[in-house]
Amino acid sequence: DAGLDDAILVAARQLLDEVGYARVTMDATAARAGTSKAAIYRRYQSKAELLFAAGVHGSAPVPPADTGSLRGDLFALGQRIRSDMSTPAAREVAPHVVAEISRAPNVADRLRSVFVATERAEIDAILDRAVRRGELCAPPNTATVHRMLGGAMFFTIMVIAEPIDDAELGRVVDVLAAGLGVADRSAAHDI
Repeated sequence: DAGLDDAILVAARQLLDEVGYARVTMDATAARAGTSKAAIYRRYQSKAELLFAAGVHGSAPVPPADTGSLRGDLFALGQRIRSDMSTPAAREVAPHVVAEISRAPNVADRLRSVFVATERAEIDAILDRAVRRGELCAPPNTATVHRMLGGAMFFTIMVIAEPIDDAELGRVVDVLAAGLGVADRSAAHDI
């Protein structure tokens, strides 16, 4: 039920804003959303997963933009990542989720199987379009592209807390796109 899914995420985000990560509970979220704790646990296996969805990722990822070029698609994705990571909720959630992952490996497994898989599917779509347009001979490793773009954004926004405006994002994307082209050309010569 999409209505209940949205109500749960809205309730979790409201509580996150009001009381902070540490004080959000599944019971309070269920009460605020007008549902049961069991209904929440059917969707999210942990508080970390719920608050990551509510504060960073959202329930329905937006399909990757088709701008007509690999660079444009990566730039549009980078803008969305920047927007998602720059919210107060994301800044509140990220350090707690990172800490939770170090304590509970199952949280990392779940985040990979739910959120990382979705993000990589979006990158697959971007890379496949680039191949169809002739910008790449073959799709590069999706996980590597994900780590490079997502890692750059996470490090800049969450770790060193520096702004990343469109000009800087463009430089990051230029390096990534150029590297993909160089890697692709060198791989073609090795065949």
